[in-house]
Amino acid sequence: MHDKTIKQLSDDLLAKRISATELTEHYLRRIEHFDSDLNAFVSVTRNEALKQAKAADERLAAGDVSPLTGIPVAHKDIFCTQGVKTSCGSKMLDNFISPYDATVIQRLREAGAIMLGKTNMDEFAMGSSSETSFYGTTHNPWDFNLVPGGSSGGSAVAVAARLASGATGTDTGGSIRQPAALTGITGFKPTYGRVSRYGMVAFASSLDQAGTLTQTAEDSAIMLQAMAGFDERDSTALPDPVPDFVGNLYTPWHAITIGVPKNFLDDGLDDASATAVRDALRVFESLGATIKDVDLEHIHLSVPVYYVVAPAEASSNLSRFDGVRFGYRAENTGDLTDFYMRTRGEGFGPEVKRRILTGTYVLSAGYYDAYYLQAQKVRQLISDDFAHAFDKVDMLVGPTTPTPAFGIGQKMDEPIQMYLNDIYTIGANLAGLPALSVPCGFSDGLPVGLQLIGPHLGEAALFKTAHYFQRETNWHKQIPAGYA
Repeated sequence: MHDKTIKQLSDDLLAKRISATELTEHYLRRIEHFDSDLNAFVSVTRNEALKQAKAADERLAAGDVSPLTGIPVAHKDIFCTQGVKTSCGSKMLDNFISPYDATVIQRLREAGAIMLGKTNMDEFAMGSSSETSFYGTTHNPWDFNLVPGGSSGGSAVAVAARLASGATGTDTGGSIRQPAALTGITGFKPTYGRVSRYGMVAFASSLDQAGTLTQTAEDSAIMLQAMAGFDERDSTALPDPVPDFVGNLYTPWHAITIGVPKNFLDDGLDDASATAVRDALRVFESLGATIKDVDLEHIHLSVPVYYVVAPAEASSNLSRFDGVRFGYRAENTGDLTDFYMRTRGEGFGPEVKRRILTGTYVLSAGYYDAYYLQAQKVRQLISDDFAHAFDKVDMLVGPTTPTPAFGIGQKMDEPIQMYLNDIYTIGANLAGLPALSVPCGFSDGLPVGLQLIGPHLGEAALFKTAHYFQRETNWHKQIPAGYA
């Protein structure tokens, strides 16, 4: 059962070839058997999952169904879940039980999806390897000695190892697409504002966006169909109507023009990954697509811009974690200043502290104009480059990451090298554009990801293009040894 996609499982449930309870119990057994080695889950909500499965079976019997009714999924532990710990992978929130559901959680539950548990992640989504979590490193199922990417590494591993049929994630600079690429699955980040951020603990508010990790683009479309839409509780949520993402997948293919950013296939890209990307482009050509080079003049500045803007917003957002209202609280402190310093010093990990310090510095009176304001100006130039490119092409295609998965601990002492792992993904966040990663090959036995970036609100075209690519290839069907 676990080798089937959400679409296939949904068909089985509707045809009564399996019940939601049987399916949920199957995934719970897999989590119990495999997760001690993978460390993909922070918490497993077994009792609640079985309760939801029973309700799903009642809905299925009554004919009150959606494509997600009875489908077991996992949620990144950055989404508030009523009555369940929401830790953000941090000691600071190790004892926090959310009193309400995030909009994403609420909408998926209303669609009939079953929550298996909450997944591990880089602390407060700050990381590219899932090594900064208070709960320990998550391991890549393709090789336990390698990272799965981050920050949504737990969700990616849960799907790659078939411990869940799909999972939610968040993407601030590539945190869905990068782990999807490194674990051989499909990761999707919608247009900024397409999915409500209400109840999603903030890292960098102008960049964060909820998305999906699944086996296929078709499954991502099914999940996003339920998650997307306006939410009056989120001032950044877009009022635009949600298209029929799923129905659009099955309409006839129309030839499109695909742009390949010139500097995405440069010397920094792993040779085998470059070959896999070029092979993928030939698949699109065989489908009738036209391939042309495009120039994103300022894209090389995306990493330094991101690492000014994101830490600045993080330093502001994380100021709420002071030990007074909720979360970790240091004991036996002196005055109020000592209380704050010890609480935050003990509650946050090294990477979070590094970004808070960086963000506070660039927002300080003497450096605001030189760093933060300048970064915002360059951010606009990057956004303009994408807009000009989409005047000439329908979407952009290139690698998701410069290399396949790297070793655990390999880059922890070299933060700049770690940050550069997101060099191809950050631009889409700075411009607020939809983007996804699909598997397109292997490099030394490790998955390689292909990234597709679309114009504002261009999710439907991305899904359709990725769906047609996956009809022609079988990279997304590969499962790590021992998990089939």
